[in-house]
Amino acid sequence: MCLFFLCRQVVWLIAFQPVRLPVCRFTMGIKAALPRYELYLYTAVLGVALIWAGSWIFDASSENVNRKAFKESVKPGWHYFGRKMDVADFEWMMWFSTFRNHILFALAGHVIFAKIFTLLAPKHRSLIFGIYGGLAVLVTMGWTFVTLVLSHCIILYSIAMVKSKWMCFAAGLATLASIKLEPYNSWQESLVTGSFDLQDILFYGGCGFSIMRCMSFALENCEKKDGNFTFSDLLKYNFYLPFFFFGPIMTFDRFHAQVNNTQLIRKDKELWNITTKALLHLGVILVVDVFFHYLYILTIPSDVKLVTKLSDWCLAGLAYSNLVYDWVKAAVMFGVINTVSTLDHLDPPQPPKCITMLYVFAETHFDRGINDWLCKYVYDYIGGDHDKIFKELLATFCTFAITTLWLGPCELVYIWSFFNCFGLNFELWVAKFFSLPPFSIIEGAMGEAMSRRIRGVFNAANFWTIVLYNVLSLNSLEFAKLVGRRLIFKGFPLSSLSVLLVTYCGVQLVKERERHQALLDDPEPVKPVDAGKEKAE
Repeated sequence: MCLFFLCRQVVWLIAFQPVRLPVCRFTMGIKAALPRYELYLYTAVLGVALIWAGSWIFDASSENVNRKAFKESVKPGWHYFGRKMDVADFEWMMWFSTFRNHILFALAGHVIFAKIFTLLAPKHRSLIFGIYGGLAVLVTMGWTFVTLVLSHCIILYSIAMVKSKWMCFAAGLATLASIKLEPYNSWQESLVTGSFDLQDILFYGGCGFSIMRCMSFALENCEKKDGNFTFSDLLKYNFYLPFFFFGPIMTFDRFHAQVNNTQLIRKDKELWNITTKALLHLGVILVVDVFFHYLYILTIPSDVKLVTKLSDWCLAGLAYSNLVYDWVKAAVMFGVINTVSTLDHLDPPQPPKCITMLYVFAETHFDRGINDWLCKYVYDYIGGDHDKIFKELLATFCTFAITTLWLGPCELVYIWSFFNCFGLNFELWVAKFFSLPPFSIIEGAMGEAMSRRIRGVFNAANFWTIVLYNVLSLNSLEFAKLVGRRLIFKGFPLSSLSVLLVTYCGVQLVKERERHQALLDDPEPVKPVDAGKEKAE
């Protein structure tokens, strides 16, 4: 049960990595420029390497399509291609194939009812959202599930009235533990009658996110100086259908302020942007399905015998592509939900940052909603400015302790949490160490461009640390260990250094993109021409 639940929640897994850290840890010299020809070289190297690794994966997929181990996860695909399709990811197939019509029907109904009542009674639209969401959950899961969710709401609402943060946290975590640990979770799950393919996922997703929302409500109520929020406020917040089963999570303060805003005015070109994003998501879904006909990136790692025969480049490509795919899945799933909530005049959490853009643990997250939740109530609350080693250690430990409970404690989750917690703290330790003399003096003496290159080498190594630490949660511990051994030990020095070189090129291109964004956000002041003339005189 633990491993099955972990696989179902992989979209949320990396979401728990906190991101608000001191600027100096990863933005020093962010405006340092490199020569244009150097960036062209990096682009060429990266492009050739991606095509090379992709060709290895394509060959492995084509040559082993009829392999016995692929029988369950490689099925007949679109007849236009005449090839089988990788269907190993149940969650992707659930959203965009098996239960696509059911999900679209529920969300379309929400959009229609929300639009009608927003025009007729804008002051009561939050109530309509809650009623429609509650009825949809009731029809889908039955009255016993709704009663169970309401019992969680009543418990945490009662604790919220005491206005004690530690009691809210204790009650919330205890309630969360009741659906994650045996025998309590099995007992609660047995209360839900009926049997259909999505029931298990909807049960844990609905209960889990519901408890997190209730904790947000309780903690925000502790901050409210005058009176308390009402129980109806909690129900309207919790039963908002687009967020109910799969997230993302908006903290209660943001949701309450936005949903009760009666000044419902669209920004310029907002509907055009919503339509464009919806079409973009549709295009991405089609592209991913096409890729699944040619690259079996999800099925191959599950066959250990086959993986041991693959080249180092193929293994590196599989590890990287699995993380990229998981980001794409998160971006599309949350993007669809966010499109609906944007039509409701809400400002949902932004899309996740692409794994390709992540070369520090401090920015690793796939779900900005749950990331904001943890940063606000745990990580920032304990860690402060995140510049003190022991406070940072305590903050990350508490954050990943909650992560472990959310995912369901088991060996794989323990390993994932430990290494990611260590990586986050290790970055601070290294930053502190190299900020001391003589390293700080040496870096100050060298040019900004050279400093950027040296930092890029460390960032490239850090990128693969992030990949290896997180690929074990996406595939298996055996696959992660095999990739690590091949790239670090058996493949040294040729494979190790070549992969590191390609990653270094990619990191520098990401840094260049960040440099352009930094110049847009904070343009450098232009020196007056007259001042230069006066000095010359």
